[in-house]
Amino acid sequence: MARTTGSHSDITGPRIRETASRLFARHGFAAVSMRRIAGEVGVQAGALYNYMPDKQSLLFGLMQGHMQELLQARAKRDVPETVIAQLEDFVRFHIRFHLEKPDAVFISYMELRNLTPENFAVIEGLRRSYEDSLETILRNGATSGELKVPDTKIATLAVIAMLNGVNTWYRDDGRLTLDEIEAIYWDMVRKAVLPNGSA
Repeated sequence: MARTTGSHSDITGPRIRETASRLFARHGFAAVSMRRIAGEVGVQAGALYNYMPDKQSLLFGLMQGHMQELLQARAKRDVPETVIAQLEDFVRFHIRFHLEKPDAVFISYMELRNLTPENFAVIEGLRRSYEDSLETILRNGATSGELKVPDTKIATLAVIAMLNGVNTWYRDDGRLTLDEIEAIYWDMVRKAVLPNGSA
């Protein structure tokens, strides 16, 4: 079969994913057609099916790729020795990693409802693996008495939800630097889980 004019697998595939990610984040999965994605990439709609079977597979691929990249980046970090240092490392890592991928983060949380049950189960499993890394830190801290966390699962979800909020308002040209924002968020998380509420 002849390849569509202007289409190169090592270029078009990534362009399709980048374009789909941008459009899904701006307009929502349901509102974006494969034809529109193809038009913005610069190929015919039929050419998209050389790269994925359908729009559901495209959405799933974007979300799975994001979660795998997140888990791999987290796994590559050196683990600090103390619970407090591990918690600070998680906070700073989460903020910085996700700020670089606002569209992927938005899709990962807002488009879960559009996954098939089978695909949802896969993404939910990957998310749970990431959440477990934070919950383990909190549980270890609660066990050792270094942290005061009545329910580690709720605390895990609360911390991640708070950190995700940065993506909704952060701007590169804002009044605070990223380092300053990280420090503020770390201070809030630390005070929320330390037994006496302060360092």
